[in-house]
Amino acid sequence: MNELRIDTPFIRLDSALKLSGLAETGGHAKILVQEGCVLVNGELCLQRGKKLVSGDVVDLDGEEFEVVGP
Repeated sequence: MNELRIDTPFIRLDSALKLSGLAETGGHAKILVQEGCVLVNGELCLQRGKKLVSGDVVDLDGEEFEVVGP
């Protein structure tokens, strides 16, 4: 599993997808979330603005990353 390191208390889901490279742009991230392609901590997430904190795991078609932060 890959790690996504952040320096802030949280990161929005759409920003995390873009920063991790799983989405090419913010618009692409929005579409992926709206189409139900993203799991957060094993559950379907349809909120592109969901706040992710350290320890959260994001899964997109089997590609996973864990948020690691302060």
